[in-house]
Amino acid sequence: MANTYSQIYLHVVFAVEGRQNLIEPEPSDELQKYITGIVSGQRQKSIAIGKSSTMFAAFY
Repeated sequence: MANTYSQIYLHVVFAVEGRQNLIEPEPSDELQKYITGIVSGQRQKSIAIGKSSTMFAAFY
């Protein structure tokens, strides 16, 4: 019987309530590191992390 491998990708979006412009450019670098730490702690690898002033997205 052949081995079967599967891989699942997750796209997670964190949005600011009311879509207000609350994510500032400088602190979001710390936010990226924080999210990367959470993903790494779950033994996963981040593929892409993106942001705007109203939302933050992670693809892993």
